[in-house]
Amino acid sequence: MRIFVVLMCSLTLACVAYAQPEQGKPQKKKQGQAAQHVTGTTSHPAAGGAANKRMPAAASGGQKSRPVQTSPYQPQKVNQKAKNQASTPTHQRQTGKRPETSNAAYQVQKGKKNQTQVERQTVNAANKRQTAKAANAGQVKAAGKPNQAKIAAGQNAAKPKFAQSKPVKAQHFNVPKQPNTTKAPAVKFQQGKRIQGSQSWQGARYTVFRNYSPQWHNQGWWHNHYNRIVFVFGAPYYWNAGYWFPAWGYYPNAYYAWDGPIYAYNNLPPDQVIANVQATLQQQGYYHGDVDGLVGPLTRGAIADYQRDNGLYVTSAIDQPTLQSLGMA
Repeated sequence: MRIFVVLMCSLTLACVAYAQPEQGKPQKKKQGQAAQHVTGTTSHPAAGGAANKRMPAAASGGQKSRPVQTSPYQPQKVNQKAKNQASTPTHQRQTGKRPETSNAAYQVQKGKKNQTQVERQTVNAANKRQTAKAANAGQVKAAGKPNQAKIAAGQNAAKPKFAQSKPVKAQHFNVPKQPNTTKAPAVKFQQGKRIQGSQSWQGARYTVFRNYSPQWHNQGWWHNHYNRIVFVFGAPYYWNAGYWFPAWGYYPNAYYAWDGPIYAYNNLPPDQVIANVQATLQQQGYYHGDVDGLVGPLTRGAIADYQRDNGLYVTSAIDQPTLQSLGMA
């Protein structure tokens, strides 16, 4: 009986001794899996190596496995990565800001250069215009200013002759039968009157203006001294030395718009001579009134402008040099 008890105890101890190594095998396997897990999750190589070294020691000694610790470098690396990610937009913004800023500065500088170039072109164009204007002014001054100064002083001087215009054929105009006294007021007879400025007009072709003085006579006297008398707007004109003159006194109430000689070209009566001059000056842009055959203020002004521009004495009258310059005589 005692022998049986001993055998049973020995068998029991043998079973216990056999069972203890079997229990250690799964623990070793679990520890290996934990080590593998730590190695897979830990990014730092030193951490994985330390875990692997500790795991066999625990398994071989049969000691309880220690808790797996993550590498102390992992939070720093995560923080550094987050820091890099956080700093990356800033860096990108700074990197993007520099080209934008430099691009804007370049555009501003380019705009300033363009503006400066435009200003230079404007100044150059203005200088060219001023130079051309000064040259034209010098030409006008050389051509017209001396004569204008002498006109202002009452001393007209002869100017170089200009080229004569193309010949103008005489025409017959249907002038009104009654004068427009609003545009051409009537002039009054003045005994002993002289044409103003005529004493400065030199040359034989201006003698008639220097010597003119109105005369008052009755019809008999006029017929006895002049055999050619015509009537314009009811007023008599007599012909003498190539000019028409008003016959003052022939009709005491006769209407005259001008008291002075009128050059009698092409054997035309006074009103047709005046109408042809008006039409010619109108074509050249000097006269802007009606072709009415009256030497009124508007017609005299147009004649004066033409004479001034063409180097003639400013007589404001229809004289031979003016008609020759117009190509009418």
